[in-house]
Amino acid sequence: MTGEIQHFILARDLLGLKTEIVGVQSTEAPSYALSFASGTLVKTNSSDTLADGMATRIPDADALAIIRKGASRIVQVTDAEIGAAIRAYWTDTHNLAEGAGAAALAAALSEKGKLAGRRVGLILSGGNIDFDLFQRWVGTDVTATPGERAVA
Repeated sequence: MTGEIQHFILARDLLGLKTEIVGVQSTEAPSYALSFASGTLVKTNSSDTLADGMATRIPDADALAIIRKGASRIVQVTDAEIGAAIRAYWTDTHNLAEGAGAAALAAALSEKGKLAGRRVGLILSGGNIDFDLFQRWVGTDVTATPGERAVA
């Protein structure tokens, strides 16, 4: 979470924009979310998420300061929500996303009601996903019926 969100905050601030930036963390690796909420550095004993790009146990103090100053909040998502977002990207847009890359969509889907009527931009990054994990999250039959597809 640390690298990209810091760059987004810096770019927004340099451009003089008022864009709301929201962070995303796995419920299984919530160190930044907990630290953001408490205002102090919170270390966790594990980071047992399938979204390994989000697996942090110990937040960086400098990164946390930038995030606390520039982000409005951090949304926590489960591995199941991340899996659903990976599946939606694959079945609906034919884009391959790794867990951390699909986390923004997972967060937006979890806040669907809150975001209704608002203009929302999501960053899709990272297609470096283990094939076995991809099959586990998406399934061997990667087609979905319209009722199974995620709509943000």
